[in-house]
Amino acid sequence: MEKQTLLHLRGKVIEPAVRNARTVNSVLMFLFMAVVLFIAGTSVSRAVPGYSRQTGLACAACHTSFPELNSFGRQFKLNGYTLTSIKTITAPIDSVKNMLNLLTSPPISGMVMSSFTTINKQMPGKQNSNVEFPQQLSLFYSGQVSPHIGAFVQVTYDPQAGTIGMDNTDIRYANHAQLGEKDWTYGFTLNNNPTVQDVWNTVPAWRFPYASSGVAPSPSAATLIEGGLAQQVAGLGTYGLLNNLLYYEISFYRSAPQGAINPPDSTSMNTVKGVAPYWRLALQHQFESQYIMVGAYGMSTRLYPTYTSGPVDHYADIGVDLQYEYVMPKSTFALHTSLIHETRNLAATLGSGGADNGSSMLNSFKIDGDIYFRKGLGLTLGYFSMAGDMDKTLYGTYTGKPDSNGVLTEVSFRPWYNTKFSVQYVMYGKFDGQSSNYDGAGRNGSQNNTLYCLAWISF
Repeated sequence: MEKQTLLHLRGKVIEPAVRNARTVNSVLMFLFMAVVLFIAGTSVSRAVPGYSRQTGLACAACHTSFPELNSFGRQFKLNGYTLTSIKTITAPIDSVKNMLNLLTSPPISGMVMSSFTTINKQMPGKQNSNVEFPQQLSLFYSGQVSPHIGAFVQVTYDPQAGTIGMDNTDIRYANHAQLGEKDWTYGFTLNNNPTVQDVWNTVPAWRFPYASSGVAPSPSAATLIEGGLAQQVAGLGTYGLLNNLLYYEISFYRSAPQGAINPPDSTSMNTVKGVAPYWRLALQHQFESQYIMVGAYGMSTRLYPTYTSGPVDHYADIGVDLQYEYVMPKSTFALHTSLIHETRNLAATLGSGGADNGSSMLNSFKIDGDIYFRKGLGLTLGYFSMAGDMDKTLYGTYTGKPDSNGVLTEVSFRPWYNTKFSVQYVMYGKFDGQSSNYDGAGRNGSQNNTLYCLAWISF
């Protein structure tokens, strides 16, 4: 899956011939993708990875378009990934107790993503028009472990790092009870990325774009909850859904670093002090053909930037979000939006000379609307904005401002439920603080506009 960090650093006028070559490359790539989509669309198949193998249902039963969940998919996840239609191995010890309920075949699946990226103007000293083959390669255990216990476990090969490691993971226990006349779904989650346990496509772990270039320039700033702790923590929490209306969750995270010394010591970076609490509230309602959710979530994190003692930095993230869906006879429309406000007390970073200010704030806003047609075509339009206080030392940029914004469009096609081809274009209005000369060397934000073509197959 896409991995974000707190700071991403990337960085004159191009010759007409180079610009023409770039344009030709872009046009050729568009034509290539069009041919691929045409050929792929000439046949129909019903391929079923992972959860589909366990349930006997097509991917479309849970997804509008993977990985975007529909109402049934959200219920499947909240109920612990345990719904199954295949034969199980059992070991009853009496008429009530069964000591074993094991799937006869494990719900194993895989995913491969390969992509092509070209930006409006190549970065100085770097090649443009790059291919990632693969961009990502993952294996999953995705399904029931035993009654009431299920898992989503992803192991990923990262070609840029040349390593294989644990990716997004969510293991949960789920059950049902009655509170008066109200149904209560409740459970526990063990996961390694705050918001990966969420069932809505408005939170950082699962929101649009569901895939993006691994080689294109990206803005320097991001809130901590937007991937800053991904795969570097372990969290245990409890959640519930009351009367299919009110959802709640409270989880607590502790550092569990990968690719670094554990337990953390004097060489460690960004170690959580104590535990970092995460909370989530949401109200949802399903109409006949429409669905709406409004919610809020937050996290309070104290980090040692280096070492495991002394001053700490405190990050407080609060987000509000909304998701709306409208199911039509031949298509489905969805709207997702979220706003995250982060306040920072950077006592430790300021003391070590890593920041100009002891406190600051950062706001992250995203909104997207998509429509997916039954025959596989999908269209998405989104807007993103990051804005906050200036800090040249913290961000390491020419302007010192974290402000970036832009528009993102995507056209996708699914010739089969488990296969997606997409063409995505990112157009920046502002990049790392301003629209022109953001790096002090004459580079404009629009020169980082990115064309990204993706082939994404789950099997």
